[in-house]
Amino acid sequence: MSLLELDGVKVHFPVKKGILFDRTVGHVYAVDGVSLSVEAGQTYGLVGESGCGKTTLGRAVLRLVDVTDGRVVLDGTDVAQLPEREMRSFRRRLQMVFQDPLGSLNPRQNIESILSEGMAAHGIGANQEERREKIKEILAKVGLPGNALSRYPHEFSGGQRQRIGIARALVLEPDVIICDEPVSALDVSIQAQVVNLLEELQKSMGLTYLVIAHDLAVVRHISDVIGVMYLGSLVEEAPSDALYEGPKHPYTKALMSAVPVPDPEVEDRRERILLLGDLPSPANPPAGCRFHTRCPWKQDTRCATERPELRDLGGGHRVACHFAAEIASGEIARTSGEVVPAVREGVVDADAESDAESDAENGAENGAGGAVPPPRAGTADGDAGAADASGGGDASGGGNASGGGNPSRAGEASEPSADAEAPGSSGGGSDAGASGVTSGGRTGKDAASGEKASSEEKTSSEKTSEAPAST
Repeated sequence: MSLLELDGVKVHFPVKKGILFDRTVGHVYAVDGVSLSVEAGQTYGLVGESGCGKTTLGRAVLRLVDVTDGRVVLDGTDVAQLPEREMRSFRRRLQMVFQDPLGSLNPRQNIESILSEGMAAHGIGANQEERREKIKEILAKVGLPGNALSRYPHEFSGGQRQRIGIARALVLEPDVIICDEPVSALDVSIQAQVVNLLEELQKSMGLTYLVIAHDLAVVRHISDVIGVMYLGSLVEEAPSDALYEGPKHPYTKALMSAVPVPDPEVEDRRERILLLGDLPSPANPPAGCRFHTRCPWKQDTRCATERPELRDLGGGHRVACHFAAEIASGEIARTSGEVVPAVREGVVDADAESDAESDAENGAENGAGGAVPPPRAGTADGDAGAADASGGGDASGGGNASGGGNPSRAGEASEPSADAEAPGSSGGGSDAGASGVTSGGRTGKDAASGEKASSEEKTSSEKTSEAPAST
């Protein structure tokens, strides 16, 4: 018999409405029929997206929220049916490490007071001195100094506060510890330390863990068995390695495809499954399979009408899907969803590289008649502007403004202009101002105005520079 067994556990929160008299108008189905078992000394990992009911299930095991239906059996005792007085003494065998280490510690109590409070409530230690010695022993196991007893929670770092939360659970010598996101609020380096600490404590003290987490890499490292939850239900359960190597449920496939692979070659070849649609509301879950509204392998026969049960496909691999075997064998093809390649940033495939080379060759051929200068900011058509009017040789890529031709763009023929030798034209690029239209469509009058404005600015700057000398 397993140490901890959950059989059809349901946690429904009523939705009430009314001014004078509250009446129940619906329910939020946070947990809806979860069955699992945890062996002694085992670590069971529970994963799933936010809002799927993982934390609510953990709180239901400890009776921090009431169980609507089902059984929570710890070592042969149904915790869900225990009276409040018996449950208080029985809760010593079940402890929890909360997600927010600072929020779970009383800021007005020092560490000794926080850790000794539960010991005094359960009659552990004959006096405070004996309890203090036991607390120091536990603090040494979690890597904290003995002088931390007189300090307050705000004086510690995030990793140290999480170690205090673990120590608070350990001082009661429990059989099962529920770890609710124990490392999600910590830095990566601190995460590794806390995970290693949990493993060391499990080996030395024979602990049993139920680990709730989002980080799939952490869950795989620490767990023996992994369960995947979706919208209040358990959709797949398997040994850790088997689940990661061959997920069977469509939701687990999409979840695992989002995990990055440290091997660059494998990362470039693999594909990621993008689910369509939004997560349904737990207050109004869809009929039939809860996942059929987003499932890429949805079928019209049973998915929308019949809710699948967890069935064993061999090797302890349980899946809640009508067509899991057919999907695994390839008999059923994907009908919706989107599959995208998970290409690393900066890596270009062969097709994209050949397209880029082809575009470069076409650009070189089109520019054979003359180099096309890049367009300048502030002009509508790559106008050479005042630079061409003040002495530049070419008004555009293909035409020569000073040679009497109509300035044109690259690749266009230059035609003789009767105005090229107009009286008053000066040499060089100033012919562009008298010969009609420049490359950007500016007239000789506009260019002349530009020259005049430039001359006035130069005169003004000279006067400014001479002013201090005259003074």
